[in-house]
Amino acid sequence: MSALSSPGTHPSQAARGSYDAVVVGGGHNGLVAAAYLARAGRSVVVLERLPGTGGAAVSTRPFPGVDARLSRYSYLVSLLPRKIVRELGLDFAVRKRTVSSYTPAGDGGLLVGGPRTGESFARLTGGDAEYAAWREFYATTGEVARRVFPTLTEPLPARQELRERIGDEGAWRMLFEEPIGVAIEERFAHDLVRGVVLTDALIGTFADAHDPSLVQNRCFLYHVIGGGTGDWDVPVGGMGALTDALADAARSAGAEILTGHEAIRVETDGKRAEVAYRTADGEGVVEARHVLVNASPQELAALLGEQPPTPAEGAQFKVNMLLERLPRLRDRSVDPRDAFSGTFHVAEGYQQLATAYAEAAQGRLPSVPPSEIYCHSLTDPSILGPGLTARGCHTLTLFGLHTPARLFAADNDAARASLLTSTLAQLDACLGEPVAECLALDERGEPCIEAKTPLDLERELRLPGGHIFHRDLAFPYATGAAGRWGVETAHPNILLCGAGATRGGGVSGIPGHNAAMATLGR
Repeated sequence: MSALSSPGTHPSQAARGSYDAVVVGGGHNGLVAAAYLARAGRSVVVLERLPGTGGAAVSTRPFPGVDARLSRYSYLVSLLPRKIVRELGLDFAVRKRTVSSYTPAGDGGLLVGGPRTGESFARLTGGDAEYAAWREFYATTGEVARRVFPTLTEPLPARQELRERIGDEGAWRMLFEEPIGVAIEERFAHDLVRGVVLTDALIGTFADAHDPSLVQNRCFLYHVIGGGTGDWDVPVGGMGALTDALADAARSAGAEILTGHEAIRVETDGKRAEVAYRTADGEGVVEARHVLVNASPQELAALLGEQPPTPAEGAQFKVNMLLERLPRLRDRSVDPRDAFSGTFHVAEGYQQLATAYAEAAQGRLPSVPPSEIYCHSLTDPSILGPGLTARGCHTLTLFGLHTPARLFAADNDAARASLLTSTLAQLDACLGEPVAECLALDERGEPCIEAKTPLDLERELRLPGGHIFHRDLAFPYATGAAGRWGVETAHPNILLCGAGATRGGGVSGIPGHNAAMATLGR
């Protein structure tokens, strides 16, 4: 095997001929892998297709002439282990949200978080039983989180080993063996409370509460174990602050990061590998002992010239907004600053979620689209320029559920526009004024709002079918297909370090850490 650089590639922008490791893709997981390998003394190059690093974990100014750096694709941090932050010496912090969630209900609602939680449950449900069930349920998931989360950066445990580590047969059955809908319906009676619990099983996952595949359980598990607490925190400076810190850590350790370098082919004999890449100036090839691919399993198969796995399908609708002010609520008992600082649930009652899923499964956009929203700038105003802060501007980030990619295939633009209209109408039903009246304007006089379907995410980020986890999540234990770390492939020196690895998904850095550990033989 040989490694040759194209004569058309400028030397200052070209990779050297040979490395210990090539990392394909400069998203956050690829940067984690590169930083760990470089700190271990390995020669590393990162080849990133786009002009900058970060992948989906970036901060951008999407509205022309407006100084607002939004976490455009991924929003909150839960699964990133403090271990990675500490070991890589990252200059990065998160902040807790003062409220966990707010769910409107007519002229009232359910506010979770802080001293008013019990009172809010009692007012909504007419007694104390639902709040008692809530505390018991999340005490159970909290104990599971404390036991499971530390295993995510260790070699994969066997199924029985993880079961014994949890040490609670009821919790194991609830999360790993029975559809999560069974536990929700057994423990909670109120439709709205049931819906709030179920949403954690549906973020980025198209499934019914009783899906026999338990894909919803896997999604739920990853949403409640982050950090050993299940808390979802706000990245200070936006999500781009994390990936900027990771890029700095990788470079300071000695890794090369080459943007505008698109990997187009990987060849391996199991001991050495060649990675061909393309730049604006030409093509080149680098050789390495190991190749770590921070891309989807479909992209990995394409690079290797192999049959791709079954295509994934994303099912989320993302909307970013900048407001001149937070809108008034229909519920006058709650300050909008409290309601929007946590997760603001819209049309996410248990039956509403079931209906939306059924409609989408039948090929129609949900008539009452469910979504959830939060305001980054309430917790971290640093993402806004001084002028916007002085005016009282705020961001809103909306994540819509049960909108699979197939619903946009015929006419993505028309479906996007239709869904945005109906989604905002559902939000307006919870407000004391239309959200459109609160939108800021960009330098062209256009409202500061953008919407992205799964097909938009596929086109912009190469997420297969717009799937934010690259494929359906897996339980965090070893199976016949998983290797020691959950990142191995059929080729001994080719590793998958993206969200599609076992224990991937979310902004976590876990697949990057685990691929580095597998490479180092730890």
